[in-house]
Amino acid sequence: MQAMHMKTFPLLVLAALAPPVLDADDWPQWFGPGRDGIWREAGIVEKFPEGGPKVLWRTPIHRGYAGPAVADGRVYVIDREVSDPSKAPANPFKTGKVPGNERLLCLDAATGKVVWEQAYDCTYGISYAAGPRATPTVDGDRVYTLGAEGNLFCRSAGDGAEIWSHDFNELCGVETQVWGFAASPLVEGGLLICLAAGDGSTAMAFDKRTGKEVWRALSARDPGYCPPRIIEHAGRRLLIVWHPESVNALDPATGESVWTIPWKIRSGLTIPTPQPVGDEHLFLSSFYNGSMMLKLQPDHTTPEVVYRTGHASEKKTTHLHGIMNTAVLHDGHLYAACSYGEFRCMEAATGKRLWESLEPIGLERPTRWGTVFVTPHEDRFFLFTERGDLVIARLSAKGYVEVDRAHVIAPDGIDLRQREIVWSHPAYARKCCFVRNDSEVICLSLEP
Repeated sequence: MQAMHMKTFPLLVLAALAPPVLDADDWPQWFGPGRDGIWREAGIVEKFPEGGPKVLWRTPIHRGYAGPAVADGRVYVIDREVSDPSKAPANPFKTGKVPGNERLLCLDAATGKVVWEQAYDCTYGISYAAGPRATPTVDGDRVYTLGAEGNLFCRSAGDGAEIWSHDFNELCGVETQVWGFAASPLVEGGLLICLAAGDGSTAMAFDKRTGKEVWRALSARDPGYCPPRIIEHAGRRLLIVWHPESVNALDPATGESVWTIPWKIRSGLTIPTPQPVGDEHLFLSSFYNGSMMLKLQPDHTTPEVVYRTGHASEKKTTHLHGIMNTAVLHDGHLYAACSYGEFRCMEAATGKRLWESLEPIGLERPTRWGTVFVTPHEDRFFLFTERGDLVIARLSAKGYVEVDRAHVIAPDGIDLRQREIVWSHPAYARKCCFVRNDSEVICLSLEP
C-alpha cells in the first residue's frame, strides 16, 4: 500500500469542485445543488426543540426509494402503485412481472399540497420492486425523471406535461438490471447525461431541450447504479462514470474517454457516489469490493491506484465497504457506514481504520446493509438513518459525538432480512428537511 502525502488533504474539504447550479436554499437533484452532498444554508438549528423537529406538513404517497427534489417552491417526488398488491412478491428479493404505474408528484413546498401529478403504466420485473430509485433532476422550467425500468421523461415543471421521453430498454436493446435503473440524471450545460445500458451505450447524453441523442459511450454488461458526476481537475471538467467493470473519466461534451481504471465489482454493486478527496484524489466504495483511492494526474493520463481493497469476505472486511451511503471527508478522514452498519472512520491517505460504532445508525448489533446517509453542514453533520431517525453529530478522528437525535418518520419498508427500513436520501432546503418513506413525504422545520 502506498500512502499519500497529507498535504494534499485540506483540513476541511467541502468537495465543492463545481459551483452550485441553483440557489443554496434549493435541493434540485441527487446530492443537492452542487451534486456534492453538502448543505450550505445558514441559520439552521444547533439542537432540535423538545419533541424533535416540527413537522410542517405530511402528504400521502405510494412506495419508492427515490428521494425528493426541491426547487422554486416545489417538491418533486416519484413513487409507484401496483395494480394488484396481492400479486406482489412477499419476499422483496424475488422477481416477477408485477403490473402497476410510476408517478411523479409535484407538491407545494410550503404546504405539501399536490400541485399536479403525472403517472404512466410500468410493469416491474426487478428485485426490491417497491418503486423508483432515482431522485428527480430539476433544471429551470423542466424536471427529469428516470424510472426503475428505464423510462426517462422530460416534463414541464409547471404542469408536468411530457416534453420528450425515452425507454432505455428499447433505445439500447437491453433488459433492466436486477435492481433497476437507479442513477439520477445529470444536467451539464445543454446536455442531460444518464447511466443507460448496453454495448457502447452505458453512458448517454441527450440534448436537454429536445431529447435528441448527442453521444453514447462505454460498454458494460451491467451498468450498475452509481449516479454520474462532474469533477474539476487540473483545469478540466471530467465526467466520472463508475460501472461494475471500471471507473471512467469522460469528456462531458463529447463522451470521449479521458482515462479508465478496470475494477470488477461483485453483483454489480456500484452505488455510492465517487467522492473527490482534495483536488488530486478520488475515493470509491463498494459493499463487497471495498475501497479504492485514485490519484489523478495533472496531464489527465491514467490515475495512480493509491490503495485498493483486496479480496474480503462479507464479514471480514478492510477499508470502507458501503452499500448505499457515500463517504464524507472531514479533516483528512473519511466517514461512512460499512457493510454491516458499522459506522467507521478511516484515514483517507492510507485507508487505515481508526474507530467504528453502531451508535450512528442506532443498531444493537451488526446488521447487513445497515445504512445511514450523512450530510455535512458547517462544522457538524446531519445523519438520516434507515430507522427513520434524524441526527445531529460531530465527527472526528477521536470518535463520534452525538449532539441530538429525533425519530422523524416510520421505517415502513421491508428488506431481505425482514427488518423495517427507509432507504431514501433526504433533501435539505428552505431551512427544512424533506424526507419520504413508503407511505408519506414530510417536511421538517430545521429553523431555530
